[in-house]
Amino acid sequence: MNSINESFSSTPHSYFPTSHSPLPTMRTFLIIWLGQIVSTIGSFMTVFALTIWVWDKTGSATALALVGFFAQLPRLLITTFAGIAVDRYDRRLLMLIAEVVAFLCTLAVALLYLTQQLQVWHLYIIVALYGGFGQLQVLAYSTSIALLVPQEQYTRAESLGSAVNYSAAIFAPALAGFLYPRFGLQSIFWIDLTTFIASFVTLLIVRIKRTSIEKTVNDHQETLWQKLTFGFRYIWANPSLTAMAIAFTLFAIPNDISKALYSPMILARTGGDSEILGAVTTAAGIGGVVGALLLGAWGGFKRRIHGMLLGFAGYGFFRIILGLGQTLPVWIVAHFLAAALIPMFYSSSNAIWYTKVPPALQGRVLAADQLIGVTISTITPLIAGFLADQVFEPAMRPTGSLAPIFGNFFGTRIGSGITLLFVSMSICTVIVGILGYSVRSLRRVEDLIPDSSQS
Repeated sequence: MNSINESFSSTPHSYFPTSHSPLPTMRTFLIIWLGQIVSTIGSFMTVFALTIWVWDKTGSATALALVGFFAQLPRLLITTFAGIAVDRYDRRLLMLIAEVVAFLCTLAVALLYLTQQLQVWHLYIIVALYGGFGQLQVLAYSTSIALLVPQEQYTRAESLGSAVNYSAAIFAPALAGFLYPRFGLQSIFWIDLTTFIASFVTLLIVRIKRTSIEKTVNDHQETLWQKLTFGFRYIWANPSLTAMAIAFTLFAIPNDISKALYSPMILARTGGDSEILGAVTTAAGIGGVVGALLLGAWGGFKRRIHGMLLGFAGYGFFRIILGLGQTLPVWIVAHFLAAALIPMFYSSSNAIWYTKVPPALQGRVLAADQLIGVTISTITPLIAGFLADQVFEPAMRPTGSLAPIFGNFFGTRIGSGITLLFVSMSICTVIVGILGYSVRSLRRVEDLIPDSSQS
């Protein structure tokens, strides 16, 4: 191991399964996975329908952005400590608690809606509660995979796990886009509540083996602050890992801004047509599934940094086409192709981290990297909403300051400012991918840091 890593090698992790735990099999994992995919489709349907409801009620990108902000804020607060909880307590129990909270949150929204008392600010409170427990569930689920699946099946389990969100992205918008205008928001609530019950039952009938509390060599010497900041200090001590984190941060900021603008952009340009939004979003879900399957068959670039940087640039290019497009076929094709590249840059980046960071340190190091992403996801919806409603939309009105410059490309109707901002952010993601090759510590990360297995 190089000297940078050696300075942190005094706190290796040890993991002690209980002696009476059964050997892991795919059967238990598949039962939980089936429940998760059903529940996620229901949740995505509700999120999609509420997005349309908020837009119909307010017509404000800021209102939609605030929903995303309050959903992310508790994730920011809980991520640092949730890892301790999933190691200390029964992970199945934590997932069951999270399912119950999610059920109660959806039920509360449904009752407020049926009694005609639902307001946008109610959603801010409910999604905050949902988001906090949702993060706990995600961590409990992901850290249970190694306890549920034989080592030779890890790749298969990970691919099935990624299929959960992609499948939900395919089916949920199409179903919600069809049901919402015909049967109302209440029909989607009842479907979602039913899917929660299905997921809850699958968790009740399985068992996940327990592990003892994780210990470290210097556990008695480290302060809580040192434990919480270890991952950040480890990344900062290695220039190439720092470059990786910075590159993904520079990509994530404009990308998350554009993600917050995507729904209001399509809704504004189609007169609030939920079926068109559903079709375009479904195309992205299909693109993600196809991209994951192709990447699995191909295996990706031998030098994974190419997959990350070229993935950034290609993804941004197709998002530019999505913003410039004026018709449904163009939106569908562009969003499909953009989403197809998402598995490439995420899996390439993750593979580098898994290869270069020793397994005994990956928990805290990857948690630090994840916290950076959660922080960005929390802040960027607020930035997106402010820029869209207060800066770009007024500037792209017929008498606005930007209309003479960009009016011929984006028009001057409602949504033109949002579209200009969306395209600008997409251009930034292309630039990050291209300029990443000019940074030696990033371009040669796979040469400069030895594999952890060689250390």
